[in-house]
Amino acid sequence: MLSRLSIRDIVLIDRLDIDFAEGLAVLTGETGAGKSILLDAFALALGARGDQTLVRQGIEQGQVIAVFEVARKHPARALLKAQNLANDIAAEDELILRRVQFSDGRTRAFVNDQPVSVQAMKQLGSALVEIHGQHDDRALVDAATHRRLLDAFGALEAEAAEVEMLWEARREAQAAADSHRAEVERAKREGDWLRHSVEELDKLAPQTGEETSLATRRAVMMQSEKVAEDLRDAHEAIAGANSSVPAFAGVIRRLERRAAQAPSLVEPAVKALDAALTALEETRGHLEAALRTADFDPMELERIEERLFALRAAGRKYNVPVDELAALARKYNADIALIDAGEERLKALDVAASQAEAAYRAAALALSQARAKAATALDKAVNGELTPLKLERAKFSTEIDSDAAAAGPNGIDRVEFWVQTNPGTRPGPLMKVASGGELARFLLALKVVLADRGSAPTLVFDEIDTGVGGAVADAIGVRLARLARGVQVLAVTHAPQVAAQASRHYVISKDTLDKGKRVATRVAEVAEERRREEIARMLAGAEITNEARAAAERLIKAAE
Repeated sequence: MLSRLSIRDIVLIDRLDIDFAEGLAVLTGETGAGKSILLDAFALALGARGDQTLVRQGIEQGQVIAVFEVARKHPARALLKAQNLANDIAAEDELILRRVQFSDGRTRAFVNDQPVSVQAMKQLGSALVEIHGQHDDRALVDAATHRRLLDAFGALEAEAAEVEMLWEARREAQAAADSHRAEVERAKREGDWLRHSVEELDKLAPQTGEETSLATRRAVMMQSEKVAEDLRDAHEAIAGANSSVPAFAGVIRRLERRAAQAPSLVEPAVKALDAALTALEETRGHLEAALRTADFDPMELERIEERLFALRAAGRKYNVPVDELAALARKYNADIALIDAGEERLKALDVAASQAEAAYRAAALALSQARAKAATALDKAVNGELTPLKLERAKFSTEIDSDAAAAGPNGIDRVEFWVQTNPGTRPGPLMKVASGGELARFLLALKVVLADRGSAPTLVFDEIDTGVGGAVADAIGVRLARLARGVQVLAVTHAPQVAAQASRHYVISKDTLDKGKRVATRVAEVAEERRREEIARMLAGAEITNEARAAAERLIKAAE
Protein backbone atom coordinates (compact mmCIF):
# COMPACT_ATOMS: atom_id res chain seq x y z
CA MET A 1 0.00 0.00 0.00
CA LEU A 2 0.93 3.66 -0.37
CA SER A 3 2.37 4.88 2.93
CA ARG A 4 3.71 8.32 2.02
CA LEU A 5 3.56 10.82 -0.83
CA SER A 6 6.05 13.69 -1.00
CA ILE A 7 5.83 16.40 -3.66
CA ARG A 8 8.28 19.22 -4.30
CA ASP A 9 7.78 22.12 -6.72
CA ILE A 10 5.07 20.65 -8.93
CA VAL A 11 2.73 23.34 -10.40
CA LEU A 12 1.09 24.99 -7.37
CA ILE A 13 2.62 22.60 -4.84
CA ASP A 14 5.87 23.85 -3.36
CA ARG A 15 6.23 21.34 -0.53
CA LEU A 16 3.80 18.63 0.45
CA ASP A 17 4.11 15.46 2.56
CA ILE A 18 1.12 13.19 3.14
CA ASP A 19 1.06 10.00 5.20
CA PHE A 20 -1.48 7.33 4.26
CA ALA A 21 -2.74 4.18 5.93
CA GLU A 22 -4.98 1.20 5.21
CA GLY A 23 -8.71 1.58 4.53
CA LEU A 24 -10.61 4.28 2.67
CA ALA A 25 -9.09 7.75 2.45
CA VAL A 26 -10.96 10.59 0.76
CA LEU A 27 -9.58 13.84 -0.61
CA THR A 28 -12.01 16.73 -0.79
CA GLY A 29 -11.83 20.43 -1.47
CA GLU A 30 -13.37 23.20 -3.48
CA THR A 31 -13.15 23.16 -7.26
CA GLY A 32 -9.74 24.43 -8.39
CA ALA A 33 -8.03 23.69 -5.11
CA GLY A 34 -5.54 21.37 -6.79
CA LYS A 35 -6.94 17.85 -6.65
CA SER A 36 -6.02 17.16 -10.27
CA ILE A 37 -2.49 18.49 -9.65
CA LEU A 38 -2.11 16.07 -6.77
CA LEU A 39 -3.16 13.13 -8.96
CA ASP A 40 -0.95 14.27 -11.84
CA ALA A 41 2.00 14.38 -9.48
CA PHE A 42 1.19 10.93 -8.11
CA ALA A 43 0.87 9.55 -11.65
CA LEU A 44 4.30 11.01 -12.47
CA ALA A 45 5.82 8.90 -9.68
CA LEU A 46 4.08 5.84 -11.16
CA GLY A 47 5.71 6.29 -14.56
CA ALA A 48 3.29 8.60 -16.36
CA ARG A 49 4.62 10.75 -19.16
CA GLY A 50 6.53 13.78 -17.94
CA ASP A 51 5.77 17.38 -18.89
CA GLN A 52 7.92 20.43 -18.32
CA THR A 53 4.79 22.44 -17.43
CA LEU A 54 4.54 20.39 -14.23
CA VAL A 55 7.56 22.17 -12.76
CA ARG A 56 6.63 25.14 -10.60
CA GLN A 57 7.34 28.43 -12.34
CA GLY A 58 10.84 29.78 -11.74
CA ILE A 59 12.18 26.42 -10.46
CA GLU A 60 14.65 24.21 -12.31
CA GLN A 61 13.20 20.87 -11.23
CA GLY A 62 10.40 19.26 -9.28
CA GLN A 63 10.13 15.77 -7.87
CA VAL A 64 7.61 13.31 -6.50
CA ILE A 65 8.35 10.46 -4.10
CA ALA A 66 5.86 7.65 -3.44
CA VAL A 67 6.68 5.18 -0.67
CA PHE A 68 4.99 1.76 -0.66
CA GLU A 69 4.82 -1.10 1.80
CA VAL A 70 4.82 -4.26 -0.35
CA ALA A 71 4.40 -7.90 0.65
CA ARG A 72 7.30 -10.28 -0.06
CA LYS A 73 5.42 -12.25 -2.73
CA HIS A 74 3.75 -9.32 -4.47
CA PRO A 75 4.23 -9.25 -8.29
CA ALA A 76 6.12 -5.98 -7.91
CA ARG A 77 9.00 -7.96 -6.40
CA ALA A 78 9.15 -10.13 -9.52
CA LEU A 79 9.31 -6.98 -11.65
CA LEU A 80 12.25 -5.77 -9.56
CA LYS A 81 14.00 -9.08 -10.20
CA ALA A 82 13.35 -8.75 -13.92
CA GLN A 83 14.97 -5.30 -13.82
CA ASN A 84 17.99 -6.71 -11.91
CA LEU A 85 17.11 -4.61 -8.88
CA ALA A 86 16.09 -7.44 -6.54
CA ASN A 87 19.62 -7.88 -5.18
CA ASP A 88 19.81 -4.19 -4.28
CA ILE A 89 16.43 -4.05 -2.53
CA ALA A 90 15.83 -6.41 0.38
CA ALA A 91 12.52 -8.25 0.57
CA GLU A 92 11.51 -6.38 3.71
CA ASP A 93 12.41 -2.94 2.35
CA GLU A 94 9.86 -0.34 1.40
CA LEU A 95 9.67 0.48 -2.27
CA ILE A 96 10.46 4.12 -2.91
CA LEU A 97 9.55 5.43 -6.35
CA ARG A 98 11.12 8.80 -7.11
CA ARG A 99 10.61 10.81 -10.28
CA VAL A 100 12.45 14.02 -11.06
CA GLN A 101 10.95 16.38 -13.63
CA PHE A 102 13.25 19.05 -15.07
CA SER A 103 12.02 22.35 -16.48
CA ASP A 104 13.60 21.53 -19.85
CA GLY A 105 11.35 18.47 -20.22
CA ARG A 106 13.81 15.79 -19.12
CA THR A 107 12.87 13.30 -16.41
CA ARG A 108 14.74 10.76 -14.32
CA ALA A 109 13.32 7.75 -12.50
CA PHE A 110 14.62 5.93 -9.41
CA VAL A 111 13.51 2.96 -7.34
CA ASN A 112 15.09 2.96 -3.87
CA ASP A 113 17.69 5.37 -5.28
CA GLN A 114 18.61 2.94 -8.08
CA PRO A 115 18.17 4.58 -11.53
CA VAL A 116 15.63 2.80 -13.74
CA SER A 117 13.98 3.43 -17.08
CA VAL A 118 10.63 5.21 -17.15
CA GLN A 119 9.15 2.07 -18.75
CA ALA A 120 10.36 -0.03 -15.81
CA MET A 121 8.87 2.48 -13.38
CA LYS A 122 5.59 2.41 -15.29
CA GLN A 123 5.42 -1.38 -15.07
CA LEU A 124 6.17 -1.25 -11.37
CA GLY A 125 3.64 1.54 -10.82
CA SER A 126 0.93 -0.45 -12.62
CA ALA A 127 1.53 -3.38 -10.27
CA LEU A 128 1.27 -1.12 -7.22
CA VAL A 129 -1.56 1.27 -8.08
CA GLU A 130 -4.67 1.37 -10.24
CA ILE A 131 -6.17 4.76 -11.02
CA HIS A 132 -9.81 4.82 -12.12
CA GLY A 133 -11.77 7.83 -13.27
CA GLN A 134 -14.45 8.91 -15.70
CA HIS A 135 -12.00 9.35 -18.55
CA ASP A 136 -9.46 6.74 -17.53
CA ASP A 137 -8.19 4.47 -20.28
CA ARG A 138 -6.11 2.18 -18.15
CA ALA A 139 -6.64 -0.74 -15.75
CA LEU A 140 -10.10 -2.32 -16.07
CA VAL A 141 -11.07 -0.57 -19.27
CA ASP A 142 -8.07 -2.09 -21.04
CA ALA A 143 -9.45 -5.19 -22.77
CA ALA A 144 -6.02 -6.83 -22.60
CA THR A 145 -6.46 -7.21 -18.82
CA HIS A 146 -9.96 -8.68 -18.92
CA ARG A 147 -8.84 -12.27 -19.47
CA ARG A 148 -6.44 -12.03 -16.53
CA LEU A 149 -9.15 -10.59 -14.30
CA LEU A 150 -11.62 -13.30 -15.29
CA ASP A 151 -9.00 -15.95 -14.47
CA ALA A 152 -8.39 -14.28 -11.11
CA PHE A 153 -12.13 -14.18 -10.33
CA GLY A 154 -12.53 -17.87 -11.23
CA ALA A 155 -9.34 -18.90 -9.40
CA LEU A 156 -8.01 -20.19 -12.74
CA GLU A 157 -4.48 -18.83 -12.49
CA ALA A 158 -2.95 -22.31 -12.10
CA GLU A 159 -4.85 -23.63 -15.13
CA ALA A 160 -3.84 -20.57 -17.16
CA ALA A 161 -0.20 -21.06 -16.14
CA GLU A 162 -0.38 -24.72 -17.21
CA VAL A 163 -1.82 -23.73 -20.59
CA GLU A 164 1.02 -21.26 -21.06
CA MET A 165 3.57 -23.95 -20.13
CA LEU A 166 1.96 -26.47 -22.54
CA TRP A 167 1.95 -23.83 -25.29
CA GLU A 168 5.69 -23.37 -24.84
CA ALA A 169 6.23 -27.15 -24.82
CA ARG A 170 4.12 -27.44 -27.98
CA ARG A 171 6.12 -24.66 -29.63
CA GLU A 172 9.44 -26.30 -28.74
CA ALA A 173 8.29 -29.75 -29.92
CA GLN A 174 7.03 -28.36 -33.22
CA ALA A 175 10.21 -26.33 -33.70
CA ALA A 176 12.32 -29.46 -33.12
CA ALA A 177 10.29 -31.42 -35.68
CA ASP A 178 10.40 -28.58 -38.22
CA SER A 179 14.14 -28.11 -37.78
CA HIS A 180 14.82 -31.84 -38.21
CA ARG A 181 12.51 -32.00 -41.23
CA ALA A 182 14.44 -29.16 -42.85
CA GLU A 183 17.72 -30.98 -42.20
CA VAL A 184 16.40 -34.21 -43.70
CA GLU A 185 15.06 -32.42 -46.76
CA ARG A 186 18.33 -30.55 -47.24
CA ALA A 187 20.27 -33.79 -46.92
CA LYS A 188 17.98 -35.48 -49.43
CA ARG A 189 18.50 -32.73 -51.97
CA GLU A 190 22.24 -33.08 -51.62
CA GLY A 191 22.20 -36.87 -51.30
CA ASP A 192 23.88 -37.89 -54.57
CA TRP A 193 26.57 -35.27 -54.27
CA LEU A 194 27.16 -36.21 -50.63
CA ARG A 195 27.57 -39.89 -51.44
CA HIS A 196 30.05 -39.12 -54.24
CA SER A 197 31.98 -36.76 -51.95
CA VAL A 198 32.08 -39.29 -49.12
CA GLU A 199 33.34 -41.97 -51.51
CA GLU A 200 36.03 -39.64 -52.79
CA LEU A 201 37.12 -38.49 -49.33
CA ASP A 202 37.04 -42.01 -47.88
CA LYS A 203 39.28 -43.15 -50.73
CA LEU A 204 41.63 -40.22 -50.13
CA ALA A 205 41.52 -40.85 -46.33
CA PRO A 206 43.08 -37.51 -45.30
CA GLN A 207 44.65 -37.28 -41.85
CA THR A 208 44.93 -34.21 -39.65
CA GLY A 209 48.48 -32.81 -39.84
CA GLU A 210 49.34 -34.95 -42.86
CA GLU A 211 49.98 -32.01 -45.19
CA THR A 212 52.56 -30.47 -42.87
CA SER A 213 54.33 -33.80 -42.36
CA LEU A 214 54.51 -34.55 -46.08
CA ALA A 215 55.64 -31.04 -46.98
CA THR A 216 58.43 -31.25 -44.40
CA ARG A 217 59.57 -34.68 -45.66
CA ARG A 218 59.50 -33.46 -49.27
CA ALA A 219 61.63 -30.40 -48.42
CA VAL A 220 64.20 -32.61 -46.66
CA MET A 221 64.36 -35.03 -49.57
CA MET A 222 64.81 -32.24 -52.11
CA GLN A 223 67.69 -30.75 -50.11
CA SER A 224 69.35 -34.03 -49.26
CA GLU A 225 70.85 -34.52 -52.75
CA LYS A 226 72.81 -31.30 -52.33
CA VAL A 227 74.41 -32.28 -49.02
CA ALA A 228 74.70 -36.07 -49.45
CA GLU A 229 78.19 -35.94 -51.09
CA ASP A 230 79.61 -33.79 -48.31
CA LEU A 231 78.07 -36.09 -45.74
CA ARG A 232 79.73 -39.10 -47.43
CA ASP A 233 83.14 -37.36 -47.50
CA ALA A 234 82.82 -36.53 -43.81
CA HIS A 235 81.89 -40.13 -43.04
CA GLU A 236 84.84 -41.44 -45.09
CA ALA A 237 87.22 -39.18 -43.16
CA ILE A 238 85.98 -40.51 -39.84
CA ALA A 239 85.11 -44.14 -40.61
CA GLY A 240 86.89 -44.91 -43.92
CA ALA A 241 90.19 -46.61 -44.73
CA ASN A 242 92.21 -43.50 -43.94
CA SER A 243 90.38 -42.83 -40.65
CA SER A 244 92.55 -41.84 -37.72
CA VAL A 245 90.20 -43.49 -35.21
CA PRO A 246 92.17 -46.84 -35.11
CA ALA A 247 95.42 -44.90 -34.62
CA PHE A 248 93.84 -42.96 -31.74
CA ALA A 249 92.66 -46.20 -30.18
CA GLY A 250 96.18 -47.71 -30.41
CA VAL A 251 97.80 -44.62 -28.93
CA ILE A 252 95.36 -44.63 -26.03
CA ARG A 253 96.16 -48.32 -25.26
CA ARG A 254 99.94 -47.68 -25.23
CA LEU A 255 99.59 -44.64 -23.01
CA GLU A 256 97.30 -46.51 -20.61
CA ARG A 257 100.09 -49.18 -20.19
CA ARG A 258 102.50 -46.35 -19.26
CA ALA A 259 100.05 -44.62 -16.89
CA ALA A 260 101.36 -46.41 -13.82
CA GLN A 261 104.92 -45.17 -14.47
CA ALA A 262 104.05 -41.49 -14.83
CA PRO A 263 100.34 -40.93 -14.07
CA SER A 264 100.58 -37.17 -13.86
CA LEU A 265 101.99 -37.01 -17.34
CA VAL A 266 99.87 -39.64 -19.01
CA GLU A 267 96.36 -39.46 -17.51
CA PRO A 268 95.39 -35.95 -18.77
CA ALA A 269 96.41 -36.87 -22.29
CA VAL A 270 94.55 -40.21 -22.09
CA LYS A 271 91.38 -38.48 -20.91
CA ALA A 272 91.57 -35.91 -23.69
CA LEU A 273 92.21 -38.56 -26.35
CA ASP A 274 89.40 -40.71 -24.97
CA ALA A 275 86.99 -37.75 -25.16
CA ALA A 276 88.09 -37.04 -28.73
CA LEU A 277 87.56 -40.66 -29.68
CA THR A 278 84.08 -40.63 -28.11
CA ALA A 279 83.21 -37.43 -29.98
CA LEU A 280 84.36 -38.98 -33.25
CA GLU A 281 82.21 -42.05 -32.61
CA GLU A 282 79.16 -39.79 -31.94
CA THR A 283 79.94 -37.85 -35.10
CA ARG A 284 80.09 -41.09 -37.06
CA GLY A 285 76.66 -42.05 -35.72
CA HIS A 286 75.14 -38.72 -36.70
CA LEU A 287 76.67 -38.89 -40.16
CA GLU A 288 75.37 -42.42 -40.74
CA ALA A 289 71.86 -41.34 -39.63
CA ALA A 290 71.99 -38.34 -41.94
CA LEU A 291 73.17 -40.56 -44.82
CA ARG A 292 70.32 -42.98 -44.21
CA THR A 293 67.86 -40.07 -44.33
CA ALA A 294 69.46 -38.61 -47.41
CA ASP A 295 69.51 -41.99 -49.08
CA PHE A 296 65.87 -42.04 -50.36
CA ASP A 297 64.08 -43.80 -53.11
CA PRO A 298 63.28 -41.31 -55.91
CA MET A 299 59.92 -43.04 -56.22
CA GLU A 300 59.13 -42.03 -52.63
CA LEU A 301 59.55 -38.34 -53.50
CA GLU A 302 57.20 -38.83 -56.43
CA ARG A 303 54.64 -40.55 -54.20
CA ILE A 304 54.86 -37.73 -51.63
CA GLU A 305 54.38 -35.07 -54.28
CA GLU A 306 51.38 -36.92 -55.74
CA ARG A 307 49.83 -37.23 -52.28
CA LEU A 308 50.34 -33.54 -51.54
CA PHE A 309 48.81 -32.61 -54.88
CA ALA A 310 45.77 -34.83 -54.23
CA LEU A 311 45.23 -33.43 -50.74
CA ARG A 312 45.57 -29.82 -51.83
CA ALA A 313 43.30 -30.36 -54.84
CA ALA A 314 40.64 -31.79 -52.51
CA GLY A 315 41.02 -28.81 -50.19
CA ARG A 316 40.42 -26.43 -53.09
CA LYS A 317 37.48 -28.46 -54.36
CA TYR A 318 35.70 -28.49 -51.01
CA ASN A 319 36.90 -24.99 -50.08
CA VAL A 320 38.43 -25.99 -46.75
CA PRO A 321 42.00 -26.17 -45.43
CA VAL A 322 43.59 -29.58 -46.02
CA ASP A 323 43.70 -30.24 -42.27
CA GLU A 324 39.88 -29.92 -42.17
CA LEU A 325 39.21 -32.53 -44.87
CA ALA A 326 39.00 -35.32 -42.32
CA ALA A 327 36.38 -33.41 -40.28
CA LEU A 328 34.50 -32.63 -43.49
CA ALA A 329 34.43 -36.31 -44.37
CA ARG A 330 32.94 -37.07 -40.94
CA LYS A 331 30.31 -34.37 -41.43
CA TYR A 332 29.31 -35.69 -44.83
CA ASN A 333 29.08 -39.19 -43.41
CA ALA A 334 26.79 -37.81 -40.67
CA ASP A 335 24.63 -36.13 -43.31
CA ILE A 336 24.26 -39.42 -45.14
CA ALA A 337 23.41 -41.10 -41.85
CA LEU A 338 20.79 -38.40 -41.36
CA ILE A 339 19.28 -39.32 -44.71
CA ASP A 340 19.31 -42.99 -43.81
CA ALA A 341 18.10 -42.66 -40.21
CA GLY A 342 16.46 -39.22 -40.30
CA GLU A 343 13.05 -40.45 -41.41
CA GLU A 344 12.64 -42.57 -38.27
CA ARG A 345 13.78 -39.70 -36.06
CA LEU A 346 11.42 -37.36 -37.87
CA LYS A 347 8.52 -39.71 -37.25
CA ALA A 348 9.31 -39.73 -33.53
CA LEU A 349 9.55 -35.92 -33.43
CA ASP A 350 6.26 -35.57 -35.31
CA VAL A 351 4.59 -37.89 -32.79
CA ALA A 352 6.00 -35.82 -29.91
CA ALA A 353 4.77 -32.60 -31.56
CA SER A 354 1.30 -34.10 -32.07
CA GLN A 355 1.18 -35.20 -28.44
CA ALA A 356 2.25 -31.74 -27.26
CA GLU A 357 -0.39 -30.18 -29.51
CA ALA A 358 -3.08 -32.52 -28.15
CA ALA A 359 -2.07 -31.81 -24.53
CA TYR A 360 -2.22 -28.07 -25.17
CA ARG A 361 -5.56 -28.27 -26.99
CA ALA A 362 -7.12 -30.33 -24.20
CA ALA A 363 -5.88 -27.95 -21.48
CA ALA A 364 -6.89 -24.86 -23.48
CA LEU A 365 -10.39 -26.28 -24.08
CA ALA A 366 -10.78 -27.15 -20.39
CA LEU A 367 -9.64 -23.63 -19.45
CA SER A 368 -12.07 -22.13 -21.97
CA GLN A 369 -14.94 -24.09 -20.44
CA ALA A 370 -13.91 -23.04 -16.93
CA ARG A 371 -13.72 -19.42 -18.10
CA ALA A 372 -17.25 -19.63 -19.48
CA LYS A 373 -18.47 -20.89 -16.11
CA ALA A 374 -16.53 -18.17 -14.25
CA ALA A 375 -17.90 -15.55 -16.65
CA THR A 376 -21.47 -16.51 -15.75
CA ALA A 377 -20.68 -16.09 -12.06
CA LEU A 378 -18.85 -12.80 -12.65
CA ASP A 379 -21.74 -11.39 -14.68
CA LYS A 380 -24.21 -12.32 -11.95
CA ALA A 381 -22.05 -10.73 -9.23
CA VAL A 382 -21.44 -7.49 -11.14
CA ASN A 383 -25.08 -7.13 -12.20
CA GLY A 384 -26.06 -7.55 -8.57
CA GLU A 385 -24.07 -4.40 -7.78
CA LEU A 386 -25.62 -2.22 -10.50
CA THR A 387 -29.09 -1.48 -9.08
CA PRO A 388 -27.87 0.41 -5.99
CA LEU A 389 -25.58 2.41 -8.29
CA LYS A 390 -28.60 3.59 -10.32
CA LEU A 391 -27.71 1.31 -13.20
CA GLU A 392 -30.72 -0.94 -12.71
CA ARG A 393 -31.58 -0.87 -16.41
CA ALA A 394 -28.04 -1.70 -17.46
CA LYS A 395 -26.52 -5.11 -17.97
CA PHE A 396 -22.94 -6.28 -17.68
CA SER A 397 -21.64 -9.29 -19.62
CA THR A 398 -18.35 -11.03 -20.18
CA GLU A 399 -17.93 -11.78 -23.87
CA ILE A 400 -15.70 -14.75 -24.66
CA ASP A 401 -14.68 -15.32 -28.26
CA SER A 402 -13.15 -18.81 -28.45
CA ASP A 403 -11.24 -19.61 -31.61
CA ALA A 404 -8.98 -22.67 -31.83
CA ALA A 405 -7.33 -21.15 -34.90
CA ALA A 406 -6.22 -18.16 -32.82
CA ALA A 407 -4.62 -20.25 -30.08
CA GLY A 408 -1.80 -18.72 -28.08
CA PRO A 409 0.00 -18.91 -24.73
CA ASN A 410 -3.15 -17.64 -22.97
CA GLY A 411 -5.40 -20.23 -24.56
CA ILE A 412 -8.04 -19.96 -27.26
CA ASP A 413 -10.16 -17.21 -25.71
CA ARG A 414 -10.44 -13.50 -26.30
CA VAL A 415 -12.17 -11.98 -23.27
CA GLU A 416 -13.77 -8.54 -23.15
CA PHE A 417 -16.17 -6.88 -20.73
CA TRP A 418 -19.31 -5.56 -22.44
CA VAL A 419 -22.24 -3.52 -21.19
CA GLN A 420 -25.76 -2.68 -22.30
CA THR A 421 -26.80 0.61 -20.75
CA ASN A 422 -30.53 0.37 -21.52
CA PRO A 423 -32.91 -2.37 -22.68
CA GLY A 424 -33.19 -2.45 -26.45
CA THR A 425 -29.81 -0.78 -27.02
CA ARG A 426 -26.92 -2.58 -28.62
CA PRO A 427 -24.41 -3.97 -26.13
CA GLY A 428 -20.77 -3.24 -26.75
CA PRO A 429 -17.31 -2.94 -25.18
CA LEU A 430 -17.29 -1.27 -21.79
CA MET A 431 -15.09 1.65 -22.83
CA LYS A 432 -17.05 2.45 -25.99
CA VAL A 433 -20.64 2.14 -24.73
CA ALA A 434 -20.66 3.53 -21.20
CA SER A 435 -20.72 7.30 -20.65
CA GLY A 436 -18.28 8.90 -18.22
CA GLY A 437 -20.46 8.61 -15.13
CA GLU A 438 -21.73 5.16 -16.07
CA LEU A 439 -18.23 3.95 -16.79
CA ALA A 440 -17.02 5.00 -13.35
CA ARG A 441 -19.87 3.15 -11.67
CA PHE A 442 -19.36 0.02 -13.79
CA LEU A 443 -15.70 0.09 -12.80
CA LEU A 444 -16.63 0.41 -9.15
CA ALA A 445 -19.03 -2.54 -9.39
CA LEU A 446 -16.29 -4.59 -11.04
CA LYS A 447 -13.69 -3.64 -8.46
CA VAL A 448 -16.04 -4.52 -5.59
CA VAL A 449 -16.59 -7.97 -7.09
CA LEU A 450 -12.88 -8.40 -7.88
CA ALA A 451 -11.71 -6.75 -4.65
CA ASP A 452 -9.36 -9.51 -3.47
CA ARG A 453 -8.59 -10.98 -6.90
CA GLY A 454 -6.22 -9.57 -9.46
CA SER A 455 -6.12 -6.13 -7.90
CA ALA A 456 -3.28 -3.74 -7.20
CA PRO A 457 -2.79 -3.10 -3.46
CA THR A 458 -3.77 0.57 -3.88
CA LEU A 459 -6.80 1.81 -5.83
CA VAL A 460 -7.43 5.45 -6.67
CA PHE A 461 -10.90 6.63 -7.75
CA ASP A 462 -11.01 10.10 -9.25
CA GLU A 463 -14.43 11.74 -8.88
CA ILE A 464 -16.38 8.64 -9.86
CA ASP A 465 -19.39 10.16 -8.06
CA THR A 466 -19.64 13.10 -10.46
CA GLY A 467 -23.20 13.69 -11.60
CA VAL A 468 -24.83 11.54 -8.93
CA GLY A 469 -26.10 12.27 -5.45
CA GLY A 470 -28.35 11.04 -2.70
CA ALA A 471 -28.79 7.28 -2.56
CA VAL A 472 -26.45 6.62 -5.48
CA ALA A 473 -23.63 8.59 -3.89
CA ASP A 474 -24.30 6.75 -0.63
CA ALA A 475 -24.16 3.42 -2.49
CA ILE A 476 -20.84 4.44 -4.03
CA GLY A 477 -19.46 5.36 -0.60
CA VAL A 478 -20.63 2.08 0.92
CA ARG A 479 -18.96 0.10 -1.86
CA LEU A 480 -15.73 2.05 -1.62
CA ALA A 481 -15.66 1.34 2.11
CA ARG A 482 -16.36 -2.34 1.48
CA LEU A 483 -13.61 -2.43 -1.12
CA ALA A 484 -11.23 -0.81 1.36
CA ARG A 485 -11.51 -3.82 3.68
CA GLY A 486 -9.29 -5.75 1.30
CA VAL A 487 -7.17 -3.09 -0.41
CA GLN A 488 -6.15 0.50 0.20
CA VAL A 489 -8.57 2.93 -1.47
CA LEU A 490 -8.01 6.64 -2.17
CA ALA A 491 -10.98 8.57 -3.50
CA VAL A 492 -11.14 12.14 -4.79
CA THR A 493 -14.77 13.07 -4.24
CA HIS A 494 -17.34 15.88 -4.20
CA ALA A 495 -20.00 13.70 -2.56
CA PRO A 496 -20.49 14.12 1.18
CA GLN A 497 -22.03 10.65 1.34
CA VAL A 498 -18.71 9.20 0.07
CA ALA A 499 -16.62 11.38 2.37
CA ALA A 500 -18.62 10.22 5.38
CA GLN A 501 -17.58 6.61 4.75
CA ALA A 502 -13.83 7.35 4.96
CA SER A 503 -11.52 6.21 7.71
CA ARG A 504 -9.18 9.13 6.88
CA HIS A 505 -10.15 12.47 5.40
CA TYR A 506 -7.81 14.94 3.66
CA VAL A 507 -8.82 18.45 2.65
CA ILE A 508 -7.12 20.12 -0.31
CA SER A 509 -6.98 23.92 -0.27
CA LYS A 510 -5.13 26.90 -1.68
CA ASP A 511 -3.11 29.33 0.40
CA THR A 512 -2.09 32.82 -0.71
CA LEU A 513 1.62 33.49 -0.24
CA ASP A 514 4.05 36.39 -0.71
CA LYS A 515 1.38 39.01 -0.10
CA GLY A 516 -0.90 37.64 -2.74
CA LYS A 517 1.75 37.22 -5.44
CA ARG A 518 1.30 33.45 -5.66
CA VAL A 519 -0.81 30.60 -4.35
CA ALA A 520 0.15 27.15 -3.12
CA THR A 521 -1.85 23.96 -2.77
CA ARG A 522 -2.01 22.47 0.71
CA VAL A 523 -3.31 19.11 1.95
CA ALA A 524 -4.27 18.56 5.57
CA GLU A 525 -5.75 15.55 7.30
CA VAL A 526 -8.83 16.48 9.29
CA ALA A 527 -10.75 14.64 11.98
CA GLU A 528 -13.80 15.04 14.19
CA GLU A 529 -14.97 18.66 14.25
CA ARG A 530 -13.04 19.83 11.21
CA ARG A 531 -14.14 16.77 9.29
CA ARG A 532 -17.77 17.52 10.13
CA GLU A 533 -17.28 21.10 8.95
CA GLU A 534 -15.83 19.93 5.62
CA ILE A 535 -18.69 17.51 5.00
CA ALA A 536 -21.15 20.27 5.96
CA ARG A 537 -19.46 22.54 3.38
CA MET A 538 -19.87 19.84 0.79
CA LEU A 539 -23.57 19.67 1.66
CA ALA A 540 -24.30 23.38 1.95
CA GLY A 541 -21.85 25.12 -0.34
CA ALA A 542 -20.25 28.47 0.49
CA GLU A 543 -22.36 29.20 3.62
CA ILE A 544 -22.32 26.41 6.18
CA THR A 545 -25.56 26.26 8.16
CA ASN A 546 -26.40 24.44 11.35
CA GLU A 547 -28.72 22.24 9.35
CA ALA A 548 -25.77 21.26 7.15
CA ARG A 549 -23.68 20.49 10.23
CA ALA A 550 -26.45 18.33 11.64
CA ALA A 551 -26.80 16.51 8.31
CA ALA A 552 -23.04 15.98 8.21
CA GLU A 553 -23.16 14.53 11.72
CA ARG A 554 -25.90 12.12 10.70
CA LEU A 555 -23.91 10.96 7.66
CA ILE A 556 -20.82 10.32 9.75
CA LYS A 557 -22.74 8.38 12.40
CA ALA A 558 -24.60 6.34 9.79
CA ALA A 559 -21.29 5.30 8.28
CA GLU A 560 -19.76 4.19 11.56
